[in-house]
Amino acid sequence: MSVLKVIEVLSSSTKSWEDATEKAVEKASKTVKGITSVYVQDQSCTVKDGKVDEFRVNLKLTFRLG
Repeated sequence: MSVLKVIEVLSSSTKSWEDATEKAVEKASKTVKGITSVYVQDQSCTVKDGKVDEFRVNLKLTFRLG
């Protein structure tokens, strides 16, 4: 039997939503071991001078306990 835990992580990137997601997983992997999946719950962006300035993602990371 395995036990899983889900945490919420926010991340941003000036490149893309995919880049923001990759950054979040890479950063979380440094302290959270056993990440098995990521669910992109929400995407948004900021706009500056009529152009997309920053991509933001709200993620749910799932990992095994023990």
